[in-house]
Amino acid sequence: MFKKIEIWILYLTILFSILLAIGFGFLVRQELVGSSKFGWASKTALVLAEIPANIKKLLKGNDLIQIDRFPNLDGFDGEPNVNEIYLLLSRYDGNLNEGVVELIDLRNFNILHTWNPDIDLFNQSIDQVGEFRDLDRDRNNYRYRLYHPQLTNDGGLLFHDTSPIRKIDACSNLIFQNKKDIFHHSIELDIDGNIWTSTSIYPQTLPQRQVGRKLANDGGYLDDAIVQLSADGKIIFEKSISEIFLENQMEYLLFSVGESSFTADPIHINDVQPVNFDGNFWKKGDVFLSFRHQSMVLLYRPSTNKIIWKGVGSYFHQHDVDIIDSHRISVFNNNSKDFFNGDYVDENNEVTIYDFKTGKYSSYLKKSLQQHNVKSVFEGRSEILPNGDLYIEESNSSRTLYFNADGSLRWTHMNRANDGNVYNVAWSRILYTQPDLEAVNNFLTHQGVCDE
Repeated sequence: MFKKIEIWILYLTILFSILLAIGFGFLVRQELVGSSKFGWASKTALVLAEIPANIKKLLKGNDLIQIDRFPNLDGFDGEPNVNEIYLLLSRYDGNLNEGVVELIDLRNFNILHTWNPDIDLFNQSIDQVGEFRDLDRDRNNYRYRLYHPQLTNDGGLLFHDTSPIRKIDACSNLIFQNKKDIFHHSIELDIDGNIWTSTSIYPQTLPQRQVGRKLANDGGYLDDAIVQLSADGKIIFEKSISEIFLENQMEYLLFSVGESSFTADPIHINDVQPVNFDGNFWKKGDVFLSFRHQSMVLLYRPSTNKIIWKGVGSYFHQHDVDIIDSHRISVFNNNSKDFFNGDYVDENNEVTIYDFKTGKYSSYLKKSLQQHNVKSVFEGRSEILPNGDLYIEESNSSRTLYFNADGSLRWTHMNRANDGNVYNVAWSRILYTQPDLEAVNNFLTHQGVCDE
């Protein structure tokens, strides 16, 4: 039935297949990281190589859908706040299939304003090469989330999403975007109106023999850095955290993790919190830094390039450092641990307080977080208000919670769409300080209406 094949033909076919695979791999590599391309040949090879991944995405559906841990929750549920307080709710709108930010009055849960920028339009002015190679694919209107939005005194809104940092007006028109590097995670303003956030420097600042020169998109070393920008988006200060480690005798944290393997993301910064006043334990101009993959919080002084304090051992894969008063900070402790079957929240998330006066840690409203099953493996935000109330974003469940100072749950919000699915939230911000309230009222009075 089947004809016999000469053995030399079989060997030749195998050899030809090996050479073809090597050539195909070479074309893909050149298109991704090579200094010279091969026109349509290398582009076609890359398109073919990405077919399995694209098929997987199609089968998976929208990967901004979260696991529905609380099927009975939808939108706001509970009692509104009595005092003036607002929420900048950043969420992926599953009805629009776009990321939006809503300014919400928590005294009645009314939406006062919505931002919905045209991300595809913003992307058009960026050369899609290097770090920005996959911007249209990964950070388009359909996939973009407006991370940790910050309302500025002039009525603008700052945000990013592992992308250029951007500022838009009330009508969602672009004011500026800084395209120097990829910006990510938290956005905070200091007392002088400057912007603090984090970025990933490319080419990396460390020698090539240590970290190579691959793009992060291709598994290269993430040279995380802290960055300070002026109010109009110009970089004032930028410093590689890897360099901070090296210059403060902490190199061992970069290159001695694991067993004979290079770690491309040993730091993973997720928060830069500026210090706006002098005190017994810090100075104006210092910054608190949170490093997820080190389970570490640092107090760093940019003016002297010195680490003033290092906190480890009382939180795991933590996020969101906040200054409570002149001697205490709070940390959103994910309590996430790398067990043999993956990342796992050991019991529940916590809000950990460190007191510089006593040198002791404590857990805030621990029983309330246990009772309401707060578990976010990644991300997460918390804020202790002056009256003792506690705000939490349980990012991985798209749930927002507000606890009274006595630990009772006041209200929750679940980002559910009309299709019944729960979609991502993106580090919403609660607004309660006097500067926050002034910015909101100024915005609503002068900036909050767009011409049709």
